[in-house]
Amino acid sequence: MSGTSKSQFEKGHEVPVSKQDSIPGKQHEMPGQAPVNDQLPTSTGGYQLYKAAGKLSGKKALITGGDSGIGRAIAVLYAMEGAETMIVYLPEEDKDAQETKRLVEEKGGKIHLLSADLRTASACKKIVEKAVQAMGTINTLALNHGTQVMKESIDELSEDQWVNTFNTNIHPFFYLCKYVLPYMKSGDTIVTNASVNPYIGRPDLLDYTSTKGAIVAFTRALSNQQMEKGIRINCVCPGPIWTPLIPATMSEKAQKEFTSPMGRPGQPSEVATCFVFLAGPDSSFISGQSLHPNGGVQVGS
Repeated sequence: MSGTSKSQFEKGHEVPVSKQDSIPGKQHEMPGQAPVNDQLPTSTGGYQLYKAAGKLSGKKALITGGDSGIGRAIAVLYAMEGAETMIVYLPEEDKDAQETKRLVEEKGGKIHLLSADLRTASACKKIVEKAVQAMGTINTLALNHGTQVMKESIDELSEDQWVNTFNTNIHPFFYLCKYVLPYMKSGDTIVTNASVNPYIGRPDLLDYTSTKGAIVAFTRALSNQQMEKGIRINCVCPGPIWTPLIPATMSEKAQKEFTSPMGRPGQPSEVATCFVFLAGPDSSFISGQSLHPNGGVQVGS
């Protein structure tokens, strides 16, 4: 992040990009590639290899937005834990998806790629059908995709952007859950990705923040609905995480301020560990809850 002082990062966490790479609206390659998604930051500023324990052995997972960032990290960690996955992504993101595939297979995992636009019920129904055809079933649905475009005030936020953000960020969550749940049984899981933003009310992402608040509410209500079937549904609410979406959608000023009480933004792998936990047996007594990997931001429940 050009213009951000090194004091805002712990040693080893600075994102090494040039000034040209941090031009607002330009998505460069570095955030999607660094650090390696199977590595976790340490308190001393270095990295340590994620220690897998077979927690998802034999499981089948469908992951949306799996081509880069948090979605890629989820796919890699799921593979390390023994899960077979299918990732869904937009057609123009195929290059990134191929890199996710390479990383997963490097870990010995099995992965299927599917490009699709999630904004219609029919598309989501076909995705579920193809996932079941490819993997036999779906034990975990990881809903991670989303879009955001910063607008400083409601006057600047067009009706078209508002509708598109809802069509992208929340409606497919309903569609995919509706079509996945008939294949699920007791012990299976759904993990949604929301944000810290509905807890703090971020003003320059009004539409995005609204959809993320809807995701939290949707997760809680669906969890209560599916509880008697033994299907657990939980939410992850990341704080500032450095992914390709940040330099692609945020102004240079916003990028400079993109940090946390810990003095740095988080890495995708630090969110993916929550997706492993909530999909695995260690969270067997947790449903309808939200985890907050946000670098120390204090939020209400």
